[in-house]
Formats: sequence, C-alpha cells, structure tokens
Amino acid sequence: MSELSLRRDPIRLLLSRGLWRSVWYLLGYLVVGWALFAIALSTAVAGAGLSITFAGLPVLVAAAATIRWCADVERARLRPMVNGPVAGSYRQVVGSGVMAQLRTRWRDPATWRDVAYVVGLFVPLLALDTIVLAVWWASLAAITLPIWYWAPWKTIHGVRYHGYDLGYHPNGPHGPGGWGLYVDTLPKALAVAGVCLILFLLFNYVLVLTARAHAAVARGLLGAAEDPLRQAKEVLGRPGPLSSNLPA
Repeated sequence: MSELSLRRDPIRLLLSRGLWRSVWYLLGYLVVGWALFAIALSTAVAGAGLSITFAGLPVLVAAAATIRWCADVERARLRPMVNGPVAGSYRQVVGSGVMAQLRTRWRDPATWRDVAYVVGLFVPLLALDTIVLAVWWASLAAITLPIWYWAPWKTIHGVRYHGYDLGYHPNGPHGPGGWGLYVDTLPKALAVAGVCLILFLLFNYVLVLTARAHAAVARGLLGAAEDPLRQAKEVLGRPGPLSSNLPA
C-alpha cells in the first residue's frame, strides 16, 4: 500500500500525503460506517424475518443487493488507499426468477464476505479507529495549549482558578488531595506542548499503521477472492524442463 507509506523522518511523515489520507480514511469510516452498518443490518434482518413467507423472498434478494451496494461504497473509499483495482467477484445469476437470484446471491461467498466486513467487523473497526483518532486529535490539540491554557476556569470554595487541569484537583491547583498537573502558567503550558508535540509526531506512525491495517482487512474481504491454487496452476501450466527435447 504505497499510498499509505511510512517515512523514517517524522517531519516528512507529517507533511506526506499518506498521513492525511489515513486521517480522512479513518474519519470517513466513523461517519460512513454507521450508515452502511445500519442499512445492511436492517435489510438483512427484515429479509430474514420475512423469509418464512414467499413475500419475504424478494426482500432477501433486495437485501443482498443492498449489502453489495454498501460494500461498493467501501470499495470506492478504499481505491485511493491501495494500488490496483478493488472489485468484488460475484457469481452470475443462472436462470430467471426470484428463486434463481436468491440461490445465486446468498450462496455466493462474496456476499458473505461483504456481510462480514460491513456488519460483522463494524464494532471492532469502529472502536479501533475511534481510539486512535481520539488520541491523535488530543495530542494535536495539546500542542496549542500555550495559546488558550488561561481560558478554562473553575470555582473552588468561592475562589476562581484559571488554567487547564490535567488531573484531579478538588481543592485547587495547590490544595491537598490532588494529583496530576494543573497548567496555570505559560512555562507549564510550553512544557506540556513540547511533550505533546513529540508524542504527536510519534503517534502519526500508529495512525498510518492503523489505516493500513483497516485497508488491508477491507481489501481482503471486499476484493476479488484469490484462487489458493493459483501459483500451483501457473507452475503446472509452464513448459517442463523436458519440453524442449520432445519431438515436434
């Protein structure tokens, strides 16, 4: 996945296209993934619930088509992230009528791979992307702390304290029973911003690696299924070592 390549220099990584593509890819899943999950799950549940009657058979066919559409949306998001085409390999419907479409679509392994990605992996992928983006965004926001550290305030025992509380100080920044750092001076804010800058530059690698892992899972499930015997077939199809000695 050269589009999401890593750079050894953290500054070059920060300025690279791969980092910001990774951000948009993960952020897009937090927005689009909810909608696709809800659409795919609701249509599949409706089709399964109505499948006990003949009226539910067209709904099951429509559900398979809807899930395929949801997978196509994810394929469209995935294409800028990877090299090469990303397309599903679906079986052609043989015959006519609802039953032919129903058997072909729901016996197709590609349909079940779409279900596995759009529905089955939604929660773990959403949790992973959310945690990584939250930490990345928090470290990025903390870099600007010297600009606004003085703005937050809270009143304790009738006294107003200005500053940003990185911990818990129930009796004020200098009172007993507190822990952590209370950023109420510019030197403290600059020190915190410096540490967060280093963490931000290092965490960019985690973010890109997360996007690569997410894209690899999507490509493995939504891409064309690879024949496990492809390499063996290629070897058997090549001319043998004695082929040049055989009579014409």
